[in-house]
This record gives sequence, structure tokens and C-alpha cells, in this order.
Amino acid sequence: MASPRTLIYVVRRDLRVSDNPILHELATSANKQFTHLLPVYVFPADQVELSGFITDGSENPYPPAKSPNGKYWRCGPFRAEFVGQAVWDLQQSLQALGSGLVIRVGKVAAVVGALVEQLEKSGHHVGAVWMASHEGSEEKRDEKAISKLCADKQAEFKLWADEKYLIDDQDTKLETVDELPDVFTTYRKSVEPLREKPRAALPAPTAGSLPGFPAASAIAAQDAPFSIPEDLEGLIKALKEPVKDFLSDAPPFPPEATSAHPFKGGETSAQERLRHLLTTGALQKYKDTRNGLLGTEFSTKLSAFLAQGCITARQIHHALLSFEDGTDSTLQEVEGYGKGENEGTASVRFELLWRDYMRLCHRKYGDKLFRLGGLKVDEATYKEDDKKWKTPVAQTAPQDQDPTPERVQHILERFNAGTTGMGLIDASQRELLHTGYTSNRARQNVASFLSKHLGIDWRYGAEWYEMLLVDYDVSSNWANWQYVAGVGNDPRSEMRIFNPVKQGLDYDPEGTYTRSWVPELKGLTELLNVFQAWTASEETLAETGLKDNIMVTDPVKKIEFSAAGKPLKSGKRLYFRRKGRGGKGGADSPPQNESGEAGAAQGSASGTQPSPSNAPEGSGAGTTSTSTRGRGGGRGRGRGGNGARGGVSGSPPIGPSSSGNGPVGNIGGRGGGYNGGYRGGWGWRGGRGRGRGGSFFGGGRGQPVQAMAAQPSS
Repeated sequence: MASPRTLIYVVRRDLRVSDNPILHELATSANKQFTHLLPVYVFPADQVELSGFITDGSENPYPPAKSPNGKYWRCGPFRAEFVGQAVWDLQQSLQALGSGLVIRVGKVAAVVGALVEQLEKSGHHVGAVWMASHEGSEEKRDEKAISKLCADKQAEFKLWADEKYLIDDQDTKLETVDELPDVFTTYRKSVEPLREKPRAALPAPTAGSLPGFPAASAIAAQDAPFSIPEDLEGLIKALKEPVKDFLSDAPPFPPEATSAHPFKGGETSAQERLRHLLTTGALQKYKDTRNGLLGTEFSTKLSAFLAQGCITARQIHHALLSFEDGTDSTLQEVEGYGKGENEGTASVRFELLWRDYMRLCHRKYGDKLFRLGGLKVDEATYKEDDKKWKTPVAQTAPQDQDPTPERVQHILERFNAGTTGMGLIDASQRELLHTGYTSNRARQNVASFLSKHLGIDWRYGAEWYEMLLVDYDVSSNWANWQYVAGVGNDPRSEMRIFNPVKQGLDYDPEGTYTRSWVPELKGLTELLNVFQAWTASEETLAETGLKDNIMVTDPVKKIEFSAAGKPLKSGKRLYFRRKGRGGKGGADSPPQNESGEAGAAQGSASGTQPSPSNAPEGSGAGTTSTSTRGRGGGRGRGRGGNGARGGVSGSPPIGPSSSGNGPVGNIGGRGGGYNGGYRGGWGWRGGRGRGRGGSFFGGGRGQPVQAMAAQPSS
């Protein structure tokens, strides 16, 4: 009798049975070359802290799984729990199909080697090891190590394409990844129309269609000193226990706050979430709701599932098609059913494509994604001395660094704890440390605040996000931090600065989000005080108990910001907002979600149009036009005076310019040097579709200052 021929399937970030190319091949191939299938998932020692799996008091043979700069845990409690749930869900699904999943911890290649050895001792012939390819230097090292192991054992090694993305690699028109454009818009245009591009999603295997699962005696046990819990509760405890106390002085969870991401990990939960988005009509409204800050219903909340491969982008795409084309009768009561693509569903596809693009950028640039100088380190025009990032490390800091390394360390600690004194930033950081989630809009502001307002090494922020984000994805997180920090592939990187006060007024107009997560601010009724408590009067600070609060006595950054008229105590908007027909812009949008629901491309965006932030100083002067509709601004040089060519609809600038007063209204095409001015040539996009978009090709000659305008999502 021939010995069993066994395939080992190394599962990583492909935690699903449906739309899984490897399982589909094994279930449907007419050539049944394998008698047995052994799926295995390994919690890797270099990315996950494993000391919780040691129950006998032994020492952990692996170093702590911490980041190189901030020394933060590589995987914090929220993602650890989410991934544990996802792995367990996959095990249950495979068992229902007549298969199973082995769960192990350690070095991936070492675990695979032990499994091969025990299988062969038990009479199995290990014919092949298959796994899906993933981006990341550690992932590539594992792939090379397993490839070598297979070569030594004369077993086949097959690295499958990672198919959880929207556009298949073979359909991108790229001969090599070096041909990937450095501007997202160029890439987007090369793969449009997006609605026609994704391939079909693959069905899940049927029960009994997979090769048999090996007997327990043929499967190598977990290497000592680790032991694998036998239930989900024990697994999650082992993952979370070592990393749960990551911040000793964390502010308490606010009593009235709730998590915007209460979802369990796994394919089952992912499909439930997608179904909810379809049946409630949330996807149709997505474009209008994605910048929300509170609750579970803004944005899709699919990014964590996408990051772990619990669901694929093309599964989401085909679910959208069933709604748009009217082929799923269970959705016929949902508004927009059968009426084709709409702004909401188109926006979802755009953001899925950004996720594709971030992954391809990672493939193109490799470890440059983790370098301080980012993608620009090899450019002749880039001078490291021109951008001396502030560091808490005394050994590497310039002697004249201001603030000192000790002060930078203090600022980082307060940045992490959410006590900087910048309301929107603190609210986002507290939400993150308590729930593992914060909105895309908040993430953009946090990244900009650390890197551009404070000038601190942006990698500390990226590593903090790596630890805490439940939806962390290596490509999306690091590429998006680079993008906002100005060292990525943003063609307008130096000009793109978010003003967190202005952004708070735009996206938290009642101050509800900020007060929810920073309850110390609840007694403040003036909106500008909510976003910078130090601006409140001494009387107000005394009445609210904030007089001696560090957010008031020592804010890490003060942004001078005035409004056209006092903020109302009711929290109503401080300025007029107009609507107009969007025009064409001239720049890519920033990442809409570092997690992966990334920034939509230029084009059919019609979100709220932020205005330039007012700055404390500047050389330009001039007024603004009050046009309510415009096709985009002119490329004026900012000579002052009223804008001569159409306007940009949206929130007008607030506050005085350095000389002369500008009335509240829309930004005129030639409207000049307002509050420091804009260098001209970069734009906000409106694009196709009606709405509150527009374009601004600004232009004062003044130099941009710290409170420059935020770049809106599209």
C-alpha cells in the first residue's frame, strides 16, 4: 500500500475558507495528488509575544516581541484577541468541512520543519508545502526559510498569489512592480473601470471535498516550553495577558464612551458585517458617513477583516454588484437596489483600490517603508539635514535639538496617553488605547500632528499604531504614515498639514466626540476651548476643575486659531458652509484609512470641502470671493484682492489674514496670500458628481506655516 502523500498548508493572513485559492484547488482539482491535508497556523515569535503560552514558569526562549524604536509590543491586546478569534473561527470552519487546523507558536519555519519530521516518522510522505505570499520583510524571510526546508526534503514548495485584494496582480498591466506609478491617480486610471476589473470570488469547499486530516499521532506536538490552550478563552488569555498593561498611566475608560469597533474576528463575523452593511443601506451612504467619529455605523469597519484575510476585497465587490445589479432579491427593499453603481458603492471600491496600491508600494520599495527618510532616502534632491526629526534618543539627537531628547520622550508619553492638550488628538489617542480603533479622519490628524506640528520621528507613531490598531496592516499602516509625514509617495507632501483645531470644528462640530473620550472637557461650552483647553478663561478653567490640568498648564503645542465670530455655546458651527459643484483638482488625496479603507482617488468625491486653516503669521493679504459655485480655482500667485475666477465651495477660511480682512465666503481663484499663502499647484478635488467638493489651486507667495490647511479625503 502506498504511503499517504500529505500537503502542509501554512495559513497566515488568509483566515477564511471561501474565496481561498489553495482550498479551492484542493477541493476541485481532478488530479487528487494528495491524500492528506494539514493546515497549520503559527503565531510568529517575532511579531507576537508568546510568554503567555508558557505555563510552567520557564523562561521564554525568544526575545520580547517589541518594536525597534519605541519598544512597544508588536501586537497589542486588541489585535491579539481579534486574530485569536479569527484563527479559532477558521479551525471551526475547517472541521465542519471534515478537515482541521493545527495551532502552534514559535518560528514559522521551525514549526513546519517539526511537522514534516513527525509526519515522515509516521509513514507520511510530505509532498509539498503551500502558502500564500505576503508583503513584509519578516514574511519574506519565512517564505525563503520554508522554501529551503522543502528543497532539503525534496518536497514541492509553492508560493501562491495573495488574492484578498481587489485587482489581481496579473490584471494590473504592470510587467514588473518597478513600473508602479508613484502617483496613485496614475495607477487608478490604468485599472479603471473598477466595476469591471475584479475577478470572480471562489466558493467555499463543500464538506468532504478536501483531502483527509492526518491522525493526531502523526502531528508533532508544540515544542516546549509552550503549550497550546484547548479552548478559545484560553487562547485569547495566552495572547493578551503579557501585553494588556502596555500603558501604566492610561486615563480610565470614560463611562459614557463606547467602542466603535466591537466586532469579533473571523470569516463568520466578516460576512455578517458585510451583510449588515448591505441590508441597512449603509454602503450606499458610505461616502457621506465615512468621516464620522462616533459609533459603529460610520465607515464599513471591514478593514480588520481585510487585514487578516477573513474576507477579500473581491467578495465585497461582488456583494456590491448583487445590490447594484438587482440580483439579490433579499435586498430589494433597500433604497437604490438595482439602480447601478452609486457614489457610496463607488467610494468603497476606490478605497479598496488604495489598499491594493499601498501593498504594491510596499512590494516596490521594501524596507524603505520603515526608514526615517522614507521613500526619498535615495533621491538626490532629498537632504537628510533639511529634516532633522526630533528624537527621544540622546545618543542620536543633534546637540542643539530643541526640545531636548528628555522633553521629546515626555511629549511622546503624553501623546500616547492622550494628554497633549489638543482635544481632537487626545480623544483619538484615548479611543485607540481603550478600543484598538479610531477613525480615519482622526488618524490623519494624529499622524500630521506628531510629524509636522511636533516634528517628532514619525516611526514612533507608526509603531504605536502597530501595537494598538485592531485593523493593523503592515503595508497600509507604514505607507500611510509616510504619506502624511511627507516622506512617502505623496506628490504634495510638504504642503499637506492638518490643523487639528480646524478639523475638530469641521468633523466634530458639536464637540461630542472629543468630550466623550476626554471627559475632563465636558464642562467647557465654547468649542474652541474644547479643542484647546488652554484657550479658556481663568474663570472657566477654575469652574471646570481644569486650572491645574497638564493639558492647560503645559500643552505640548499651541495653535493660534481664531474664528469669524465667537463660537456658540450650543456648539453650532462657527461659520457658513456653502455647497457647489465640484471641479477638477490637482493632487492625490491622502490615505483615507491607514487600515486599509484607504483614501479614495481623485474623481468622484463630494465630501465636505475644508478651507485653509488660518495661521498666526503670513506675508500674503487679500480677500476671498463669495461665489457659491465654481469649477475650480485659478493658479493665481496671490496678489491680494478678490478672487477673479470661480470659487471653491465649502467651508471658507476663518479669521484675519496678515493684512486686510477677508469676508466669510468661498475661496476665489486668484484670491491671494491668505494667512501665509499657498504655493499654488496643489488641489483639493471635487471631481465627478454633485456635492460639496471643489478644487483649489491656491496661491499666495507667503510661506506655509504651522496651521496650514488640512487635506480632505475625497
